[in-house]
Amino acid sequence: MILKIPSIVLFVVCVTFSSYSQAVKSNNQEKFNDFGTPSNTNFRSASGSQGPNYWQNKASYDIQAELFPNVAQLKGKMVLTYTNNSPEPLSYIWMYVEQNRFKPDSRGTLTSPLRDRFSGDVDGGITITNLNAKTGKSAGSARFIISDTRMQVFLNEPIQPNGGVATIAMDFEFKIPRKGMDRMGQLATSQGTVFSIAQWYPRVAVFDDVEGWNTEPYLGAGEFYLEYGTFDYKITVPYDQIVVGSGELVNPAEVLTPTQIQRLDAASKSDQTQFIITPEEVGKTAITRPVKTGKLTWHFKIANARDVAFAVSTAFIWDAARINVPSKKHTMAQSVYFDEAKGVTKWNRSTEFVKASIEHYSEKWYEYPYPVAVNVASNVGGMEYPGVSFCDYKEAKGGLWEVTDHEFGHNWFPMIVGSNERRYAWMDEGFNTFINHYSTKAFNKHEFKSYLEEDITQWLTSPNRESIATYPDVIQDYNLGFAAYFKPAQGLVMLREYILGNERFDFAFKNYIKTWAFKHPQPKDFFNAMNNAAGDNLNWFWKSWFYDNGNIDLGIQSVVVSGNDYTVVFENKGEVPMPVVYELLFENGTKERRTLPVEVWYKQNEWKIELKQLPLLKAITIDPDRFLPDVNLQNNTWQNK
Repeated sequence: MILKIPSIVLFVVCVTFSSYSQAVKSNNQEKFNDFGTPSNTNFRSASGSQGPNYWQNKASYDIQAELFPNVAQLKGKMVLTYTNNSPEPLSYIWMYVEQNRFKPDSRGTLTSPLRDRFSGDVDGGITITNLNAKTGKSAGSARFIISDTRMQVFLNEPIQPNGGVATIAMDFEFKIPRKGMDRMGQLATSQGTVFSIAQWYPRVAVFDDVEGWNTEPYLGAGEFYLEYGTFDYKITVPYDQIVVGSGELVNPAEVLTPTQIQRLDAASKSDQTQFIITPEEVGKTAITRPVKTGKLTWHFKIANARDVAFAVSTAFIWDAARINVPSKKHTMAQSVYFDEAKGVTKWNRSTEFVKASIEHYSEKWYEYPYPVAVNVASNVGGMEYPGVSFCDYKEAKGGLWEVTDHEFGHNWFPMIVGSNERRYAWMDEGFNTFINHYSTKAFNKHEFKSYLEEDITQWLTSPNRESIATYPDVIQDYNLGFAAYFKPAQGLVMLREYILGNERFDFAFKNYIKTWAFKHPQPKDFFNAMNNAAGDNLNWFWKSWFYDNGNIDLGIQSVVVSGNDYTVVFENKGEVPMPVVYELLFENGTKERRTLPVEVWYKQNEWKIELKQLPLLKAITIDPDRFLPDVNLQNNTWQNK
């Protein structure tokens, strides 16, 4: 066979080889390559949603506990109902017993002895008795092994796949730590001790399609990864104590006076904060308690939750107000605090802050799903649980707004969108800091300043910085705030304001929240969801900003003026490619904004444009709104001299 090649093809081949014989010019494909393993399985779709066979196990709890204030001890009984929706039988389950973190030989104690925030008491630990793990009609198993903050429970018969159910019952007790790693603890006040109680019952670990059992130990900085379910829990305390907790109080007539019930009803219809227990009433049990002796049991319920926490004290001032959500569903903002925390610039504004925060996020991103949102003045600096937050009682003014807004923002990440905090702190802390930025700007006509209005370029250029993707228990303490909070939040601001625009970003981000509400997304699920809904392959951005450690440095290399024509050379001197948004300022005072797409950096790090027949130019400025944390602003503006 004779192959006849057209002359035009021969010409192209000759020109190509001629060019190739000269110096080979490199390109930037490495910066734009895909990264990681694509999520495209029967369980997780490449579109960033669940696949057709996605499954997720369920954990519901029935708990009865009693708190003994005089000896700072909690004792409880619980029944876990665990549903195995996975495609495989489970002959054991893993649970977390995180009170063991407060033992002198715990992994967390031994690996972080010098930390301030994540240090804690070391005379604690949990005791488990009367365990009975049962599947089907088989006799229950009492066998379990505790290893540090994990407990492996063995079953006589496996939990069957695709909907099999097991019940695990047990008794537990522990000494309540005074200093609980800034997540729980005790605080002595002038009118009684405040007990902030969290990580207080054995919790089942997540079994998922990515890792199987997620059993990372509880060390300190890494937070939690938990299954969703329904919680029905009862807390028994001496009659003079007040209890607030996650979920709805379902027996108010048994623990509150008629006056308090009436006040709660009035608060549920009021946009102004109403007292349930006034400062003058604190300590006067004759008018604040329905009985004058013995014990009372407070009964709470919450659905579609991954955890519960509560607080107990005789010292609580209690106030509340209505939260307005789009569906008009009943929900309330509440605060409990004490004499040392009250004040017109202090905790008297707490309920106002809770209400504004939750109303903003409900309107902008996804409606708040829980019946209450309770802020507790505590010795905990700031920690979040479904429907309850513990915040530093010493905070006031903007500091109180910041911690309140941040902790209640966590109801969206990770309480609604249930990511793995123990590995990917940025998926809750970073996303939450991002939404905090806009709620702060919106609150009371920007009364307070947002975290992200501070310049972070000093950290971005530090030789000691670490990647966003670093696990929270691995990262150096001094980098945790920047890598888990500020840098990912700044990245989302750039994506919204500079790269995609508000409309495209908001649609994609809300779609991600709705798709993964009460489910377990992985990082790649988020990236895929945003890429698909926004209609752009943003892998260059995810890779460079979230996984690599480089910086942004766009610049104007040169401008050649020829009459009314201008030849401009832009340059990318940083490791992070970015579109070039630039503004032309004319001598007559008018402005014009233009954009070069990120693809200009595909082949090279310099890009020349010609601006023809323009009015006299006074200046050219890259990123005039300063959305980019560009590490070198000296080359961002050209002045026509």
